[in-house]
Amino acid sequence: MPEPTGLYLHIPFCRQKCGYCDFYSLPASEQVRAAYVKRLCEMLACPPFGSRLFSTVYFGGGTPSLLSSRQIRQLLEAVQHFHTLSPDAEITLECNPGAVSAAFFKEVAAVGVNRISLGLQSADPEQLRFLGRTHSPQEVRQAAIWAQKAGIENLSLDVMLALPGQTKAQLLKTLRFVYACGAQHLSAYLLKIEPDTPFERRGMAALCPDADETADLYLAAVSDLAAHGYRQYEVSNFCLPGRESRHNLGYWLGTPYLGIGPAAHSFLRPHPAARGERFFFPRSLEGFLQAEDPWSLLQPDGEGGGAQEFFMLRLRLDEGLDLMEAERRYAIDRKGCLAAAAPLERAGLLKTEGSRLRLTPQGFLVSNAVILQLLEAAGIEDPL
Repeated sequence: MPEPTGLYLHIPFCRQKCGYCDFYSLPASEQVRAAYVKRLCEMLACPPFGSRLFSTVYFGGGTPSLLSSRQIRQLLEAVQHFHTLSPDAEITLECNPGAVSAAFFKEVAAVGVNRISLGLQSADPEQLRFLGRTHSPQEVRQAAIWAQKAGIENLSLDVMLALPGQTKAQLLKTLRFVYACGAQHLSAYLLKIEPDTPFERRGMAALCPDADETADLYLAAVSDLAAHGYRQYEVSNFCLPGRESRHNLGYWLGTPYLGIGPAAHSFLRPHPAARGERFFFPRSLEGFLQAEDPWSLLQPDGEGGGAQEFFMLRLRLDEGLDLMEAERRYAIDRKGCLAAAAPLERAGLLKTEGSRLRLTPQGFLVSNAVILQLLEAAGIEDPL
């Protein structure tokens, strides 16, 4: 039986670009969107990697909800016609709260979408205006109601932390809004000012909270979410029991995934015990649509599945890193790693449970530095 794989379909369309965003997206006409869907269907019909078993499908962007429900159906039909879709597949659609309707949710639910991710970012209208978001909190609540009435109960909301001027009270207000919407899952991201974005050019970094203030906001969110039954299963992700994002969890557990679309990344391997290869499509919608064979555009991105990657991805997760497994797979220095973990544990940055290392919320805040120390102690060459 083929190894289960995640499928990521990048939908690179937005009505307008948010000032903080560095994802590849741009405005496009209905004709361009139709041509893009047609191209994705053609590619699903003849991938160079053969037919696969997809356990998750993720429509990401951009704003995938700018596609019509008919186009979503076309894409899922292509997946099912040319590949195998697990009977219990998780099918996620990212949505802009201002680009949906009750009818849209009923239609996408009817073709198999069973998980919705809404970009809330904040329940404070002023913060939404600062971020360049065009929706209101009320539109998010309405979208959540529409999705749930359509039978899509698996609802995720995105929230941003450490916004300029953000207070703990404002953050907790946003979290109360999340609970009131009945969200099963929350992704809480620290605002990062990326290079070459409008926010970077406007000097927004100087307005953001400092490291101590950022840590206070993050830890306040972790505490409040835990008090309301949301488990922190990854650095930035929280869920009610059993509602982890199966697709994203696959990234962190090192399972294979195929990404299609400009700027989409993939990780595939010939069999479960083998190292894999990473590759990506260039950030060019024009090139993607005009290429005679868009699969020929793929660019190599190095080998995947090595020791460094294993440490970095597993330590993002609440379940942490099993040093016995790491030793078996990569012949690391387990005892050296445990010795290095001792002072980190005393500092409250991680917990040691037998051979397992788990970062604490405080450790997540400085995870890069912690992981570097552990990699060096494990004897991994050229860490990071």
